[in-house]
Formats: sequence, C-alpha cells, structure tokens
Amino acid sequence: MNDLPRYSKSQLALRNGQDKPEVWVAYRGLIYDVSHSRLWKTGKHYEHWAGQDLTDELLDAPHTDKVFDRFTLIGVLEST
Repeated sequence: MNDLPRYSKSQLALRNGQDKPEVWVAYRGLIYDVSHSRLWKTGKHYEHWAGQDLTDELLDAPHTDKVFDRFTLIGVLEST
C-alpha cells in the first residue's frame, strides 16, 4: 500500500459526486472509487455522503466492511 497515492481530506471531499466526476469514499484510512455503483450515482447513499470518511458510519450499516471488496482501492487518506 506504500505505492498508493495519498490524498488529503479536502481532496477526498471534492470527489463527492458533485464537484468532480469521481465519487470516492474512505474507510479505515483507505480511499475507494464508488463512481460506478448505481447506489452512489448522485454522491449519496441513503444518509451517507461521498467525499467523506465513512469509518464511523459503517457501524450503523446493514452490511459489513466486505462491501468495499467490490470497489477499486485508489489511495490512502492522509491523517491530519
């Protein structure tokens, strides 16, 4: 994972489905591209918004973190 690009929270925030064509979310310090998911098409999935770290929000989800296996891992979220 050391070869993955690093992105700041502000760079992640721009990939919210509104400001840029990419739709990204972060989970446990990793960033995933969810652009091709019909569930994230508008940058919103139920009450969750793209361009954010969803680590804490996954606790309330009806699925496990295995859901990220279907998305492309594209980067690492820089810690502040």
